[in-house]
Amino acid sequence: MASSVDILNLVSTLDVLRTLAAFEDQRFVLLFDSAARHRERDARYTILTADPVAVTQLDKAAFGTNPFEKLRMWQKRLPALSEEDCDALPSFYGGIAGLMSYELGQAFEKIPCPAIDDFKIPALLAGLFDWAIVWDHIEGTVRRYALQLQATQSQDLTTPQPATRLRDRIAWIDERLQRSIEHDPTSTQAVVSNSPATAISPLRHRIEPISEIYSDFTRDQYTSTVGRVIEYIRAGDIFQANLSQRLMSPWSGTATELYASVRSNNPAPFCGLLRTDEFSIVSASPERFLKVDRLRQVETRPIKGTRRRPRSPIADLYASDELSTSEKDRAENVMIVDLLRNDISRTCQPGTVRVTGLCEVERFETVLHLVSTVVGKLRDDCDVWDLMVGCFPGGSITGAPKIRAMEIIAELEPILRGAYCGSLFFLGPCGDFDSSILIRTFTLKDGWVHFPVGGGIVADSDPLDEYRETLHKASGMIRSLRTP
Repeated sequence: MASSVDILNLVSTLDVLRTLAAFEDQRFVLLFDSAARHRERDARYTILTADPVAVTQLDKAAFGTNPFEKLRMWQKRLPALSEEDCDALPSFYGGIAGLMSYELGQAFEKIPCPAIDDFKIPALLAGLFDWAIVWDHIEGTVRRYALQLQATQSQDLTTPQPATRLRDRIAWIDERLQRSIEHDPTSTQAVVSNSPATAISPLRHRIEPISEIYSDFTRDQYTSTVGRVIEYIRAGDIFQANLSQRLMSPWSGTATELYASVRSNNPAPFCGLLRTDEFSIVSASPERFLKVDRLRQVETRPIKGTRRRPRSPIADLYASDELSTSEKDRAENVMIVDLLRNDISRTCQPGTVRVTGLCEVERFETVLHLVSTVVGKLRDDCDVWDLMVGCFPGGSITGAPKIRAMEIIAELEPILRGAYCGSLFFLGPCGDFDSSILIRTFTLKDGWVHFPVGGGIVADSDPLDEYRETLHKASGMIRSLRTP
């Protein structure tokens, strides 16, 4: 293995949550967690990293700006590894990772913005990381990786040289790992609780009969707003739009406490946690946004079509059959597949974009989903950031045509989405890129947690059914909030 990557085999029984607890007091912590094993290729790794070497933050995105310029510069600092070395390494073991909020899309298109921004989540927050702990669920291994980043041109004699920094980083990680044995994964002693501080939007309507869950819509307001989307569809403005309501609840615990509950109650292949000193993101997303492997193969897996899972196995099969044959849900899914084929075609080689799976039923903890797969191959003159510019935010959470649907969303939803419908992402030194769609996602800040839920509205949508579907999607999340 190249000398720029130091690898240590750890005990295979190392617990994810206890290990997270040993690093959670850091200013920037990221966990990419395949907490559900329903598809091996989507759920092979769990990855923990923290304390980045460098951080970039964009609070608001302005049209025409290049939010990825710093990330491209960081790529040049990642170690250059041989193909043989890359074949023996996981997709991420250090590199570039972070959060893209939904409103980052305003850098690429002129989209209006809702008036209320109470949580003030940055449009982009990313770090350059020189280490990771990786659980490989197929091989059954746990390894610590540390990278020797390349020096910058501005590096002087007072800055630790790469080899020295690598030795110091290894010692720091290994000392922290010793703590994991003694840490309680739900301990609040080493972290700042999500204590009340900031005034939150007054748009709070109690969801009955749940006393501590609120929405920015009443039921009648939401169904009426669904009706307005249908009017836009019938007028020919759009074919589909993804409308959401923001659910909220008081929450005084830590992000790790909530994540432990989410991981137990609502596991998903794209679970994730991002903790900063200002806010935290806890996600149980079932949906991949964009993946690019080291051979530049692109994959996106949009979800459209949902049913609540019955408790009875026989009823579950009937629900699956009903979903797979639903003309409405299949039409909704196919519309987004066509949109994503167009989006990735902007940066993929001609003739390589194709659909390899259409409207396949996949089972998750509380719901059934229709999932499709679209693939392509990135052009030689494009990189993953060009791909993001052409595709972000994801079509499955906007609508079609995409830009007009986003304009209507901004008109009808009263509050910024923030992290919701954005993405957690990483890019490894070998060129592997992966990202989620941040649905089934909590944002924690100042004594509150919000978790929007939505669905695609089409011409024959029933407003009350659409409202009920959002609550079905929220059921596992609400259960996570109630579980200590």
